[in-house]
Amino acid sequence: MDVVIVGAGPTGLTLAIDLARRGVEALVVERAEALFPGSRGKGIQPRTQEVFADLGVLDAIRAAGGPYPPRLLWRNGERLGTQPMFERIPADEGTPYTEPLMVAQWRTQEVLYARLTELGGRVAFGREVTGLAQDADGVRVDFADGTALRAAYAVAADGGRSAVRRALGVGMTGETVDPAPFLVADVRLRGLDRDHWHTFPGPDGTGLALCPLAGTDDFQLQARLPGTARADLSLDGVRTLVAAGTHLGAPDVTELRWASDFRPRAALADRFRAGRVFLAGDAAHVHSPAGGQGLNTSVQDAYNLGWKLGAVLRDGAPEALLDTYEEERRANAAAMLELTTGVHRGEVRRGRATVQLGLGYRESSLSVDTRERTEGIGAGDRAPDGTVSGVRLFDAFRGPHWTLLGATVPGLRSLPTAPKSYGRGIFLIRPDGYVGWAGSTTEGLRAYAEQAGVFVTP
Repeated sequence: MDVVIVGAGPTGLTLAIDLARRGVEALVVERAEALFPGSRGKGIQPRTQEVFADLGVLDAIRAAGGPYPPRLLWRNGERLGTQPMFERIPADEGTPYTEPLMVAQWRTQEVLYARLTELGGRVAFGREVTGLAQDADGVRVDFADGTALRAAYAVAADGGRSAVRRALGVGMTGETVDPAPFLVADVRLRGLDRDHWHTFPGPDGTGLALCPLAGTDDFQLQARLPGTARADLSLDGVRTLVAAGTHLGAPDVTELRWASDFRPRAALADRFRAGRVFLAGDAAHVHSPAGGQGLNTSVQDAYNLGWKLGAVLRDGAPEALLDTYEEERRANAAAMLELTTGVHRGEVRRGRATVQLGLGYRESSLSVDTRERTEGIGAGDRAPDGTVSGVRLFDAFRGPHWTLLGATVPGLRSLPTAPKSYGRGIFLIRPDGYVGWAGSTTEGLRAYAEQAGVFVTP
């Protein structure tokens, strides 16, 4: 076995899909008997839509959800007005997706699971990890039923209370974002239209919101409770909460499908790699759900790690390439925690800051720019879409390979020119859609390719 992935959430499933298309043998193990049933992470940001397009699931994701509705403010049973949830960002040739999608997390996971099985991948449900040990050659993962599994590498994608992280002894450093308890639930109800995200402010910062979940018959209930309150996750408890905070009556809540409570916290794992084990998703970073960043950051953790594991396991890349996962993703996760805390506290507006199109790896050791003068995009930046000689760049990038723009080199998929929007230069695009190397000529390209696991024939 090449890789054991612990956790069948969006992180683990995304990573398994990426590894499957690279011919890497991976198994996802999940403690639960089925996929997660709730709506929790419902926002799919534009950058993640680009990732999903590359993985072959964007059409299914779009069919499973829809756009965000405007927010409608209520007080004492009266409508006070509406406002858009997000700052509008115009689409252009380089950024075809600019608006977040709303997709209930359980539906996102269904789409990812279907794609994984289509590629021949597997999830073993009902497999609870109780410990692990590693040596120079691999990792042994132990299960509650007394069995064990050995693999070259393991990935902890088992959530904020990660059993793997605890077994590794990796700590998390963080802070409380909000001292108040929160409740989130999926409910069915009557008395509200499905064209708005209904918000009901309460006293002293309390209140609740009811958001129609696109692609389902459900509403997601979000509530900030008084600091001394304890969340009642029963149907009667949710009915009482809705009746007290809105103009609806308790019987208007007709069904409770899933519920959870939490206190917003921002915390970052001290390490994202411990030997042959990697931390990804909530196992590596926990956060406020404000701004819809968590699931997206987690998916991009997997997208960053997938091509690197594939390069080492299948393409003969140096094992040191895997060190760049922590180098790149921990810095991005730290920035995400700061952003989500700012959105939660009302200091940052949802829009350009939250769509994740501006995130990159300029400070990474994998980002090399040999040009004397940088115009347009540089090494470490997201590679925009565009058209070259009738070829759409995102179509050229799609798949587990590197792409060279602006030159032709044997051994690399190449397009002789780059769009004007890129600026002058030659650009080597990583499998995850970022510029790895840029130069005025191909001098130095081969040395970079050997370091990064791209072997260019002379």
